[in-house]
Amino acid sequence: MSLVALATPIVAPTIEYARIAPVLIVLGAALLGVLIEAFVSRPLRRGAQLFVTFIALAVAFWAVVRLHGTSTLAVQGAVAIDGPTLFLQGSVLLLSLVAALLMAEREVDPAGDAFAARASALPGSNEEREFTAMGWTQTEVWPLFLFSVGGMLLFPAANDLLTMFVALEVLSLPLYLLAGMARRRRLLSQEAALKYFVLGAFSSAFFLFGAALLYGFAGTVQFGGIASALSSRAGQTGLVLGGTGLIAVGLLFKVGAAPFHQWTPDVYQGSPTPITAFMAAGTKVAAFGALLRVFYVALGGIRWDWRPMMWTIAILTMVVGVVMALTQQDIKRMLAYSSVAHAGFLLTGVIAVSQRGLGGSMFYLLTYGFTVIGAFAVVSLVRDSAGEATHLSQWAGLGKRSPLLAGIFTVFLLAMAGIPLTSGFAGKFAIFASAVASGDGPLVVVAVLASAAAAFFYIRVIVLMFFSEPAQDGPVVVVPSAFTTIALAVCVAVTVVLGVMPQPVLNLVDQASVFVR
Repeated sequence: MSLVALATPIVAPTIEYARIAPVLIVLGAALLGVLIEAFVSRPLRRGAQLFVTFIALAVAFWAVVRLHGTSTLAVQGAVAIDGPTLFLQGSVLLLSLVAALLMAEREVDPAGDAFAARASALPGSNEEREFTAMGWTQTEVWPLFLFSVGGMLLFPAANDLLTMFVALEVLSLPLYLLAGMARRRRLLSQEAALKYFVLGAFSSAFFLFGAALLYGFAGTVQFGGIASALSSRAGQTGLVLGGTGLIAVGLLFKVGAAPFHQWTPDVYQGSPTPITAFMAAGTKVAAFGALLRVFYVALGGIRWDWRPMMWTIAILTMVVGVVMALTQQDIKRMLAYSSVAHAGFLLTGVIAVSQRGLGGSMFYLLTYGFTVIGAFAVVSLVRDSAGEATHLSQWAGLGKRSPLLAGIFTVFLLAMAGIPLTSGFAGKFAIFASAVASGDGPLVVVAVLASAAAAFFYIRVIVLMFFSEPAQDGPVVVVPSAFTTIALAVCVAVTVVLGVMPQPVLNLVDQASVFVR
């Protein structure tokens, strides 16, 4: 090495803090939450954590709104600030606010909130009973929640594979812990956390190996550089195809697509229900945002190579999700397989590889997010002496016990089925129309048939609630506090309003459907 090279000054990287403010605000609040756990007395921690969490999410959303119209690369090209990034970040923050309301609920469970008094205590031990009797609360869930939200904000904004991998881990690791913190059914919760962690670690390894192969081909991990290398060396696709397949495995695991969906029913069933709602909505938004950016920006030049693979996975995901949901007797597992089917519907938008497909996917993600959070909020209110009553037989006659709650759940189920005048219909119409416009008519036919079949298990629950007699010793509907009440009201309002008047939001996603390159 020459003396001139040694004397070359090191240039400090340029970081545009204002453009990544939403991520910094949430991660900064998470660090503040850690300090609260260390230095604030136990009786005051919960209030302090709630204040920090809700203020941080609201301020971060305001920062996203302030960035509206921005289209640029930041942090030396590692982060893309554009229409899709800002829309998806705003969606994650709104959904996180509603999920945080469910996490803050303490009136539903007589023992406290949905989380174990001390997660490190052995299930069923004297130590666990003592901490529960003392009224302890696991306030560590709040900084973990904020770290996960921060990862979700960075995941769809990442413009290179290393930044995306870091965001993937920041998103996932807190969720592995949160999944094992349920107050009730502790062993089931810990089993869910272990399964999620092990399978998630495998998927992360696939992603990292795929990133290494793409780097070996392009000599860079930035999406723009990968796209340029593909256009200049069109015939040399051996490493690219291998890397694309491995990265697809890592991302498809996070969205819950078949055959990488095995974790979904167990984790959805075993996790605390507010965390299940948060995962079902927020993770799907962030993961599909990352999937869209990778396949549209970096790998759009070889779309004819990966679209057949995505066709197969989309059809398999829809079929598996619908068929398995039809056989479920647990309401949380039914909603889990329903989310698998919805992942298949969303993949039709990815396959479209068009601005219209991108916009339809983002609109669908927003509508589905509010619907699924509302559905799990209802699940948390139907309880017996053991906790949540999730077996379908226990929901018989719920419409006679609580017509209001059954009616709210019916709205969410109809939206998931795609019935007109609900947000689900508008979302499916937008995403299927984009696929038809891109020449994927046969795939849309399969999706419509799967959607029609899926309507059966949604309507089955509605019939069970309104046309069956309730058991004498059946579960009761708990009256929640203002936290869950507000969350349910917001979810119902969004589901109905976006079904009746979707055009303003459709116009917004149409304007935001352009990736910066």
